[in-house]
Amino acid sequence: MVYKFRVILDAEEDIFRDIAILAEDTLEDFHNAIFNSFGFDGMEVASFYTCDGTWNQEDEIPMFDAGDVPGEQKTMSDYLLSDILDTENTKIIYVYDFINMWTFLVELAAVEEISAGNTYPETIFSVGEMPAEAMEKHFIADDEEENYNEFEDDLDEEDLDMFEGDDSFEDYGFEENWN
Repeated sequence: MVYKFRVILDAEEDIFRDIAILAEDTLEDFHNAIFNSFGFDGMEVASFYTCDGTWNQEDEIPMFDAGDVPGEQKTMSDYLLSDILDTENTKIIYVYDFINMWTFLVELAAVEEISAGNTYPETIFSVGEMPAEAMEKHFIADDEEENYNEFEDDLDEEDLDMFEGDDSFEDYGFEENWN
């Protein structure tokens, strides 16, 4: 089977490539097809990230095993495209060059039969030119300002003076509640 993907650069302008690749190819093969299609030199580190239907990033699939135990972490070369993506799970995120953070939203658009005479992977459609620099990413935490003062109660040291030197709670009616 042939997987046809739309690979969209996360940018303000429309910049994308449609890539056809064999379902039995690895994520590493797909990585090579993407950086070639967009004109990168392939000298930078990249990762794929699984995601849910609304592009929320989940698990990383790196190029290299960077785990503490060699061979323990699976890499791009360990996964066939068909292991990760199918008609139910159609989305994955690709990040190239962790300094510039070129981020791509990748979606499986079609699953088709192999066409005789075609060579895969293949860029079948191209829109837009790559910008000179990646878009700046802004990471914003939810309600950051509001949570900062979560335990602030507007009391200061003077407000606590009313309890100073008084170890008796009889005046507050607590004794009768314990009998």
